[in-house]
Amino acid sequence: MKVLVVGSGGREHALCWKIAQSKDVEEVVCAPGNAGVASVARTVAIQEDDTSGLLELAKAEHFGLIVIGPEGPLCNGLADEMRAAGLRVFGPGASGARLEGSKVFSKDLIDRHRIPTGAARMFGRSGLAKSYLDSCTAWPQVVKADGLAAGKGVYVCRDATEGRAAVDAVMEERRHGRAGDKILIEEFLEGEEASVFAVTDGRTILILEPVQDHKQVGDNDEGPNTGGMGVFSPVDTLNKRLHKQIEQRILIPSIHAMRQEGIDFRGVLFVGLMLTDSGPRVIEYNVRFGDPEIQALVRRLKSDIVPILVAAADGELEKIEPPEWDSRAVVGVVAAAGGYPGEYRKGDVIDGLDAIEDESVVVFHAGTKLEDGDIKTNGGRVLCVTALGQGRSEARELAYAAYDQIHWDGKFCRTDIGNRVRARYPVDDGINEY
Repeated sequence: MKVLVVGSGGREHALCWKIAQSKDVEEVVCAPGNAGVASVARTVAIQEDDTSGLLELAKAEHFGLIVIGPEGPLCNGLADEMRAAGLRVFGPGASGARLEGSKVFSKDLIDRHRIPTGAARMFGRSGLAKSYLDSCTAWPQVVKADGLAAGKGVYVCRDATEGRAAVDAVMEERRHGRAGDKILIEEFLEGEEASVFAVTDGRTILILEPVQDHKQVGDNDEGPNTGGMGVFSPVDTLNKRLHKQIEQRILIPSIHAMRQEGIDFRGVLFVGLMLTDSGPRVIEYNVRFGDPEIQALVRRLKSDIVPILVAAADGELEKIEPPEWDSRAVVGVVAAAGGYPGEYRKGDVIDGLDAIEDESVVVFHAGTKLEDGDIKTNGGRVLCVTALGQGRSEARELAYAAYDQIHWDGKFCRTDIGNRVRARYPVDDGINEY
C-alpha cells in the first residue's frame, strides 16, 4: 500500500522512517515533509493546514492509510474530512482532538469522570485570574493557556508576581494568540514526569513503552517550556505496579470517558503524567504522538508499526498481538537554534551529518530544509540525535558524541538529557524489564 503522512517535523520524520520499513508499504509520501523526510519518503509541497489540497492529494493517489501527525490539522477536522471521503485515517476527529485543543474541555472531562489530576480553576478574564493568584497561599501555581500553543503555553509560577506576569503574557499581550482567550490555573504537582502513549480504536487500547521528555530549555529544568529538548526510554520510575496503576486509573477510564461522551477516537492518546507520592496524576492529554517522544519509541519498536496503525483506523485493534520492543535504552538529544524558544535565526547551513557512521545513531530532522544543495536550519528545534545503548549511560554517550559531530552557527542543546532523575531516583544502567 501507499501511505500518506501529514506534517513537517521530527515526529513525521520518525513516522516515515518507521513506516518505510514495513513489508506492506510500497511508498511513503509526506506532505510537506522536511530535508530529512526526503531521505525516506517522497515529499509533496502541500502544507498541513491546507485541508482541500490534502484531500485532493489523498483522493488522487489512492493511499491505503493516512497518518495525521500534528495537532493543528486534527483539531481543524482533517481526519473527519478524510473519513467522509471514504479514506482510512489514523488520527481522531475534531471532537476527540478537543482533548488537546482545549485544556478547559479536557479538564472538565477529567473531572466529570473522576480521573486523577490536579485541582484547577478556569478564568476568562485576566483581572479575576490575577485576583485569584493574589489570594493563593500555596506555591508554585501553574498558568496554562486553554488552546494550542506549541508546548509553550504553560507557566510554572513561584509567586503571585510571576503568576500575574504569566496571566498578562497569555491574556493581555496575547503571546499565544487566541489560545489565551481562557486560562487554567492549576495546582503544582510534585513528582517525576512521564509520557504514556496508548494506541486506541475507541474500544481497545494498546499501551506503548513509556518515555520521558525534558520540557524546559535549560539544564536542571531551568528556563521556559519548549516543545521538548530531549527524551529517553525506558523510564526507570515506571515499575510494574505503577504501570498497572496508570492503565487502570488513567488509561482505561479515559477511553471509557470518551465513549460515554460520544467521541469516536481512532488514533493515539498521549497522556502527560506526574508520578506523585499519591499515585499518577494527569497533567494533560495530547491526541498525537509526541515530538521527540515518538523518535525514542520508533527506535525501540521492533515490530512493524503499520498493522497497528491500520487496525486502529479500522476499529480492529483487538486483533493485534502486543508489539516487540528492543531491550536496549534510547536517548534523544535535541539540537536547537540559538534563541529558541524565543526568536531564532533560520537558514544556517548544517554540516557534519554525513560524518555520523555509528549504526546505533539515527538523526531525525525537525526544522530543516533543503536549499541550493545544502541542508539548512528552518525551525527552533532543528534535529534530534537518537542513539541506542545497552544502558542509558551508553546511549547518552553515543548520542552526545554524534551531536558533537554536527555544526551550525548558534547550535545548542541541554547537556543533562537522561540524567535528570538521578537526584531523586537511582538509575539502573542495565536493562529494565516491565
